[in-house]
Amino acid sequence: MKKTIQLAVLVALLAATALAADSAILRNGFSIRHERREVIGTITRLYVDGDDSSFIDIPTAEIDHFEAIPGEPAPAAKPAAVAPQSTARPIDLNEVILAASDTYRLDPDLVNSVIRAESGFNIRAVSPKGAQGLMQLMPQTATQLGVSNAFDPQANVAGGARYLRELLERYNFDLIKALAAYNAGPQRVEQYGGVPPYYETKAYVARIVRDFNKKKLAAKSAAQPAAGKNAGTKSAPSTSKAKPKSQAQANITSAADSEKN
Repeated sequence: MKKTIQLAVLVALLAATALAADSAILRNGFSIRHERREVIGTITRLYVDGDDSSFIDIPTAEIDHFEAIPGEPAPAAKPAAVAPQSTARPIDLNEVILAASDTYRLDPDLVNSVIRAESGFNIRAVSPKGAQGLMQLMPQTATQLGVSNAFDPQANVAGGARYLRELLERYNFDLIKALAAYNAGPQRVEQYGGVPPYYETKAYVARIVRDFNKKKLAAKSAAQPAAGKNAGTKSAPSTSKAKPKSQAQANITSAADSEKN
């Protein structure tokens, strides 16, 4: 009986820990703070908000381990003569994305989706054509953006976010054209008047739009239960194949309109 009680207490403690915020430590040195996680096939979905409205999909194989985030200690005075200890922590990818998105007025979910398509969150990724880092900056593009080290995560994401913002402005916030230009180059988009007829570019654009819309639909679904209880109705799920493109475009257009006001 005593062992049974001890086991029950242990299970309760583990359950309580699972509900607390954790940090996923990735093999590439990043950490991602999240409220809960869910394994879906070969990926692990990290929910960064308590209401499940925002998440990051990470290949499970890229996660080294998880660490519980302890509560912040109460402030304590430290002797001035004592040098601070080195407590370097893995870089939080979510904070890097949020900072760059805020600087260049982008939706962080969009930046996250671009990184996933470009490098799979691999800070050391190098493409066969020489693109480098998280947002796969070509050396010439990185130089133009002022990124001296494309493998520096903050500099790479900031440079990639700036470039994506410039492309959105160049194409009047047409997300599809901007993504196509990010992949194939602006000259190809202008040559063909839109997405170039390259399988790689078409698949690239579709992959990002699909991932971006999945995040937006998750955020919408998280906000619906409370509204549904008040109104007593539920929204019918969309089955239109054209929805992903229009949904993504609506988000970008909304962001552009808000800046004009």
